Amino acid sequence: MNAELLLMFTLGCDRAYLYGHPERELTADEQSRYDEALGLRSKGIPAQYITGHQEFWGMDLIVSPAVLIPRPETEHVIETVLARVGRTLLSDAFKIVDVGTGSGCIALALAKELPHAEIHATDISPEALETAEANAARHQMTGRIQFHDADLLKGLPHGYFDFVVSNPPYVGDAEEDSVQLEVRKFEPRGAVFAGPTGLEVIERLVPQAREALKPGGWLVMEISGTIAERARGMLPGWNKVEIANDLQGIARVVSAHT
Repeated sequence: MNAELLLMFTLGCDRAYLYGHPERELTADEQSRYDEALGLRSKGIPAQYITGHQEFWGMDLIVSPAVLIPRPETEHVIETVLARVGRTLLSDAFKIVDVGTGSGCIALALAKELPHAEIHATDISPEALETAEANAARHQMTGRIQFHDADLLKGLPHGYFDFVVSNPPYVGDAEEDSVQLEVRKFEPRGAVFAGPTGLEVIERLVPQAREALKPGGWLVMEISGTIAERARGMLPGWNKVEIANDLQGIARVVSAHT
């Protein structure tokens, strides 16, 4: 699959073209570029960083080593938010903030599905925000999302949002050996590892989210199975605390409302 993806990248074509032209031979220049891409991949560099692209929620997103590569599991966050919104309320002007937006994948997907929502996105990394803003422009959503250079929700208004949504760092330092080598080596460490327990960022985010949300507002966060019950335990006083599994049956999303 990686070889196919890199070949499509080299030729600037889609999969349909690739399969429709099996007789196509590479020029010397194309062969050189393909070999270079394969060489980078053989060093463990993720194919998405080589091509600069990753699909998420049906959108082709720009990615770079400054941002976490969007993964299919994170789409469960979008599904959870949409389920909480409910079919009859889709036209309402919800106020949503995506905390630690990275590539902007969550904010963009929600903007796509909720055209009347007011979307905000924060990140502490200027490079990540630059990537997210580029993705917003790429999908004609520049005016739909307000980006903030902020540490979590610092500086954002209290009692303003209907949803605080996040895919925070949630891997503990002790779990490092269980994380794929290419993730440990090439993806931004601050977007993956939270600290010794994996809960350090969530511990800070939960009280800030409570302040930022309106009464009855929702907090929706991506988590892992290893921290699921500990994350639940950090939400005393919240209502309807629920944990949803991904397609592999692993705890993936925790949601609760004020």
